[in-house]
Amino acid sequence: MPTRQGSIHLFRLFGIDVYLHWAWFLAVAYFVHQARGYSSSIWSVLECLSLFLIVLIHEFGHQLACRQVGGKTNQIILWPLGGVAYVSPPQRPGAQLWSIAAGPLVNVILFPILGALALLGGHLGWDDTMPDLYKFLNNIWLLNLVLLIFNMMPVYPLDGGQILRSLLWFVLGRANSLLAASIIGFIGVAVLVVLAVLLLFISPDPTQGLWLGIMAVFILLNCWGGLMQARALARIAKMPRRDGFACPVCKIAPPVGAIWRCGKCGGPFDTFATQATCPNCGTQFNATQCLDCGSLRPISEWMISPSGG
Repeated sequence: MPTRQGSIHLFRLFGIDVYLHWAWFLAVAYFVHQARGYSSSIWSVLECLSLFLIVLIHEFGHQLACRQVGGKTNQIILWPLGGVAYVSPPQRPGAQLWSIAAGPLVNVILFPILGALALLGGHLGWDDTMPDLYKFLNNIWLLNLVLLIFNMMPVYPLDGGQILRSLLWFVLGRANSLLAASIIGFIGVAVLVVLAVLLLFISPDPTQGLWLGIMAVFILLNCWGGLMQARALARIAKMPRRDGFACPVCKIAPPVGAIWRCGKCGGPFDTFATQATCPNCGTQFNATQCLDCGSLRPISEWMISPSGG
């Protein structure tokens, strides 16, 4: 996943920082160079900027929906393969579902709006009087549609794959739903690899296959990460639970074992056995993360009184 390293801070809106990865400029240069049908390259630049805006609104949809269900949001990073909204919704299937679905919902709302503009241009005869503007409107409508269709593919970690995972969560549970979504994602990767190879040899523009291949690698790495996370969640679910403590948010007792890792020295330790202090370097932590719901709370709030309060 892209990070803030090598990214330019653009602005801060609604408390959310927006970053632009340097590789985005390479993608813009490529698409402007490849663009055909316009009388001036300025329209190609405007098309890229419009795509930038659509992706940005899509990511803000994720961020604001996550806040609505009580989750945490902090930043958006835009890069050649789209955008990444760093969100941390509550570990509940409904909250996860809304946080993910709100992004594609933005594209669904834009679909009739952009379509109406394109139809209006055709009705006013812009295809003859202002052909560049008419082509621009049609291209933006098509780009939004392609983004919606591609993003809704049930392939993890695309939005469609994460929506599928959230729906499966209601039936299979947290770990098994992620496992199933990751396996389906591997199948999607295989399909994308086949398409990328075909485009490399068949398409008049082999770079289309190259972009699809890069996307397949990105999805493959995330599916592997999802698979490892699912296995870790399954192991945690089977571990014995500690008496006398419970998460203040989800009320689930923490597991027993050296599962937490010190952010300073990297050593594993059982935070409840050492009162939130790393036994290796002595670092004391003000908050402890729940491995079931992801919330961070001081360890004092985890303690259960003898009366059960």
